Amino acid sequence: MKALVYTGPEALDYRDVPDAAPKEGEVLIRVESVGICGSDMHAYLGHDERRPAPLILGHEAAGVITGGPRDGQRVTINPLVTCGTCRACLAGQDNLCPERQIISMPPRDGAFAERLAMPEGNLVPVPDEVPLSKAALAEPIACGWHTVRLSLAVLGGAERALVLGGGAIGVGAALSLKAQGVNDVLMVEPNAPRRRFLELYCGLPALTPDQAPEAAYDIVIDGVGFEATRAQASALVRPGGVIGHIGLGQAAGGLDIRRMTLQEITFIGTYTYTAQDFRDTAHAIFEGRLGPLDWTERRALAEGAKGFADIRAGRVASPKIILTP
Repeated sequence: MKALVYTGPEALDYRDVPDAAPKEGEVLIRVESVGICGSDMHAYLGHDERRPAPLILGHEAAGVITGGPRDGQRVTINPLVTCGTCRACLAGQDNLCPERQIISMPPRDGAFAERLAMPEGNLVPVPDEVPLSKAALAEPIACGWHTVRLSLAVLGGAERALVLGGGAIGVGAALSLKAQGVNDVLMVEPNAPRRRFLELYCGLPALTPDQAPEAAYDIVIDGVGFEATRAQASALVRPGGVIGHIGLGQAAGGLDIRRMTLQEITFIGTYTYTAQDFRDTAHAIFEGRLGPLDWTERRALAEGAKGFADIRAGRVASPKIILTP
């Protein structure tokens, strides 16, 4: 089968690789749509020691089961594979399973390929009327859905929220806020073409980093995770509010611990999503509760290397490139 293989920093090769081989309890999936994620970009730039070359990246995928009793069924794929028996899994916090694996990280190849093997329990059936290019957005949007759910659980409700970062994670968080009952949602995005895209195609008002008023928001979600965005989040959240942190840009710096302590601001680090969050996000997509989801750009997997290069160079206004094998 053909796959887009990461071979080293800023190097990808579209080439033949051995066919995916399902193990016991797994099925073979013909990949139809797979998104380029920020973590894929992190690996592409050589900044993720957990993803050594050569490796097939990609974990935001949807496709069609081939073979077996579910042959032909359209599915979206939860890429987190967990043990199902540990304390975290039994408590419904399977995203914190100490044995968790994710496709696109050894020992599991990713979805930038024609076919992929996955456990059956990681698959959510997709209705015929929902395009698989939209179903593939369940994974990135679920990250924001999870953060919003945890943030609202602390506050018991919210009126105003701010999302830092206009990529797919930020957009997914903003749409999840609205779907979970927060109507006044703004975004902060430094890139002018991206701000225009967010307002025109996503219906999300977007500010420059210096336009947002301080101490004004019940929830601030940092979808970037750099020192500068954490400093913004610390300043912009209201007393008693919540900072939901998704981004993994930098490991340290930026938080105003003194203000967070004196103003009783809650900081929640959020990692991916639970299996239930993933299912809830997928069904929100199927039911149209997250909007039309027409803000992606589609390209062929064979041209994936150029897609990565274009993102690297800032030439992509859309929050998400979807590759089609």
